[in-house]
Amino acid sequence: MKNNIYSTLDLSKSLLHFQEKVTKLLESTNISEFDGILLKVGEKEIRESALILAGECIALLLNNLSKSQEFLDKAMHQTQGWWHNKTQKHGCKKRQILTVGNVEVTLKIPYVVERQNQPNKHKNKQSLHEGFCPFLRYLGMSEGLTPVVLSTVAQYGAIAGSFEAARTTLIDWGINISLKRIERLTYYFGKIGIDLRKNKLNDLESGTLSNLNTLKDQRVVIAADGGRTRIRINKKGRRKVKTNRHGFVGEWIEPKLLTIYVVNEQGKKIRTRDIPVTSDGTYEGYQGFLKILEMYLVNLGISQAKEVLLIADGAEWIWIHIPPLLKKLKCPTETYQLLDFYHAASHLQDFADAAFSTNNERQEWFKKGRKTLKKGRTLDLIRNMGEFILSATGERCKILVRERNYILKAYRRRLLKYNEVVSKKLPLGSGAVESLIRQVVNLRMKGNSKFWLKDNAEIMLHLRCQWIAGSWDNFCDSIFNSFIKPINA
Repeated sequence: MKNNIYSTLDLSKSLLHFQEKVTKLLESTNISEFDGILLKVGEKEIRESALILAGECIALLLNNLSKSQEFLDKAMHQTQGWWHNKTQKHGCKKRQILTVGNVEVTLKIPYVVERQNQPNKHKNKQSLHEGFCPFLRYLGMSEGLTPVVLSTVAQYGAIAGSFEAARTTLIDWGINISLKRIERLTYYFGKIGIDLRKNKLNDLESGTLSNLNTLKDQRVVIAADGGRTRIRINKKGRRKVKTNRHGFVGEWIEPKLLTIYVVNEQGKKIRTRDIPVTSDGTYEGYQGFLKILEMYLVNLGISQAKEVLLIADGAEWIWIHIPPLLKKLKCPTETYQLLDFYHAASHLQDFADAAFSTNNERQEWFKKGRKTLKKGRTLDLIRNMGEFILSATGERCKILVRERNYILKAYRRRLLKYNEVVSKKLPLGSGAVESLIRQVVNLRMKGNSKFWLKDNAEIMLHLRCQWIAGSWDNFCDSIFNSFIKPINA
């Protein structure tokens, strides 16, 4: 499906063409030679024909809507928020819209512009500024694509391993647009999502952020962690003579990610439309991260939760800043803070590796220490670790002290209450956010040869978080709702 197909705007003709093509495939005469390869070819041809038929139907629907004065008046009314004082109607313009199956339809629809009196170098006259078609703005088609095509382009542009891989997949599903356009539309779509998030942050600061009570009487888990991405930072000074460009350096920056989800009484994660998983992240440092986390917690109604568990690894910024935030938001009395058990256990393994010379001794002590930690007898474990330190010297002693102090510090912060958390059937590990980092950051955004502009990295991080959380449809709905009126209106 390589070239655009101009719509016939004739449903009977489209159905007849589809029937003829599919009937020919179904009436195959070489049954004896049929195999998996021929079936695959037939499947592709039937899928392509079906996509073209779907595109023809959508094109016909759009054509009918564009000729309905009632709908045109509705679109004009629903987009009034985009108008300015001097915005006026400016006749009709022809616009091409691409639907699924690479079917293109031309619509003649009303156009409005903002008129301003500006002096011209040669003569004073009224100049026209860029306008828009209310019909397209209302339906989210200002970019010349139907809503499904636009959201699908952004989806594959975000979740694929590269924009090249996204284009290959999109062509297979009847969307053939250029690589640069896929990249531009992905960032365009994601930028709107970032702007909507900023609006919520502004509402939080002004005290007008809505409380959805999604977490009312629920058992909530909050997990946070960080990844790594190389961000492009332009060098100062003049541009290079040969390339006319500034040089740049790649600086490793930590994106901070969060995931908020609900578990049932058995400790299993709940993922429904009414109780979705919330995931997001930012490159704006811990302060920007805390604002985003607070916004989501307030919006979801964390103060109405039944139980709350904050779980993470040993990163200092998490345990210094997030617990006070939870206190500020008046989380329930049954709020637990927990160091990821498997992260703590890895430090016990490092301690055992330094304390013993044989593998059997290491594994025996590690298993015993891990069991002691899980049962909540942390003081006994710390005392036992201290005994090994007394007889150690040199570099070995430094390693033992370092690993013991890690456990001791977590104990003093009351982050090792594993026995209590187990009794409540809440998770002991932060695997949810670690998996999020792997899928969102590592599989697309992390790499020695990858250098991201910070704004593009923020957009890609946001988009991929929505997809991994399973909230892509809700995210797209919010995007298309924002087209009805200006985001800042």
